[in-house]
Amino acid sequence: MTDPQPKGVLTTRTMAMPADTNPAGDIFGGWVLSQMDVAAGIRAGQRAQSRVVTVSIDAMSFIRPVKVGDILGVYTHVTRVGRTSIDVRVEAWVRRGRIGIRERVTEGTFRFVAVDDGGTPKPVPDLTDLPDYAREGSEST
Repeated sequence: MTDPQPKGVLTTRTMAMPADTNPAGDIFGGWVLSQMDVAAGIRAGQRAQSRVVTVSIDAMSFIRPVKVGDILGVYTHVTRVGRTSIDVRVEAWVRRGRIGIRERVTEGTFRFVAVDDGGTPKPVPDLTDLPDYAREGSEST
């Protein structure tokens, strides 16, 4: 059975390398989680038009292992915007052996808070006030 298509916008892509493996030869879950946090932070920062900080990760599921040589693509979609917070749904997919079949390997929801230069929470701008590039992958697209 093949997976459905990824949901969201391709935000980052990287190759899983041997230095990122556990003793069983699979890529560490923490490495995958880190890649997802980076991609979600990019999407949340674009939506907030400011610095953002990760405050929680919900509903994280590791579905399949990532192997050395897989290309990890991380897709993001803003699902909720509060006064200062942003929820980003994240899906990590791989191309097996760099060119093989695409499979979803991990998914989760990351929550961020927009902050100013001093680290104080600040309001997230309205969707209509964003530049075009920041609207892609947002709650109404």
